[in-house]
Amino acid sequence: MENSTQESHPRPENVVTYESPFPIYAMAISAVNRRRVAVGSFIEELKNRVDILSFSEDSSSLKPVPSLSFDHPYPPTKLLFHPSVSAPSNLLASSGDFLRLWEVKDSSIAAVSTLNNSKTSEYSAPLTSFDWNEVEPRRIGTSSIDTTCTIWDIEKGVVETQLIAHDKEVYDIAWGEAGVFASVSADGSVRIFDLRDKEHSTIIYESPMPDTPLLRLAWNKQDLRYMATILMDSNKIVILDIRSPTMPVAELERHSASVNAIAWAPQSARHICSAGDDAQALLWELPTVAGPNGIDPMSMYSAGAEINQLQWSAAQPDWIAVAFANKMQMLKV
Repeated sequence: MENSTQESHPRPENVVTYESPFPIYAMAISAVNRRRVAVGSFIEELKNRVDILSFSEDSSSLKPVPSLSFDHPYPPTKLLFHPSVSAPSNLLASSGDFLRLWEVKDSSIAAVSTLNNSKTSEYSAPLTSFDWNEVEPRRIGTSSIDTTCTIWDIEKGVVETQLIAHDKEVYDIAWGEAGVFASVSADGSVRIFDLRDKEHSTIIYESPMPDTPLLRLAWNKQDLRYMATILMDSNKIVILDIRSPTMPVAELERHSASVNAIAWAPQSARHICSAGDDAQALLWELPTVAGPNGIDPMSMYSAGAEINQLQWSAAQPDWIAVAFANKMQMLKV
């Protein structure tokens, strides 16, 4: 990614592109096998696909592995590989109509389980997102349009707990510590939950404009005091310090259109990347003290279309993955 004082055209060897026959949304990079990248189609019908790609840094290539492509009901809203490098098998999770687990083998895919959080129906309210607990990988938390968050024990295949988390649809969820997670919602709030005290939650931020939904939440894994969130139809990234609720510590406002995705650097506490409808991916370094004129990004990348999704994985900390239209790109940072 180029410095923001120059034109944003990274050298070709720093950008690796995969072109899909379908629009792409969800993406994930494997911790067990760093060459494995999963991408999900976004087709507004039942039949969708997940393709497993092989990423080679040496040959700057992203190529599909045909034996590892599989059909997926509805577009996956998120994909994540098992977070542990020492996981016994290369598990991939997906959300959509249900939470599903898949085992990615060398030359085949096996469906492991389909987890339905509805106690009363064979159908469940659509899942908007989920997060895999890095400290306790048996736990996955899901967020749903039915106002709930569900914590699964995936080893036992049972619901550990289900909470009415918000007043409206829950759009994203992120783990902090082993038993602590946070969520954002159409009700415009960021709430933190501790599984040791399920009756209470802490509201640490509310949209300045009433009823403006918060769409995404990213918890800084290198410094758990900090979170980032984005508002619907807003060009702002809001940086929060959970020690001082209600007042953001910074607002990053250099996108020229709505922000769609955010990701903290997996190896640094002060860097965050954002991407949006202006077709820009911006890399920011948060200063200790923000100046009066706001914060400028340290570098930027221009894609060919609105960027819908962004991943910065601990498995590949030198590369940021972005998705736009039917392309997925790995950007060297």
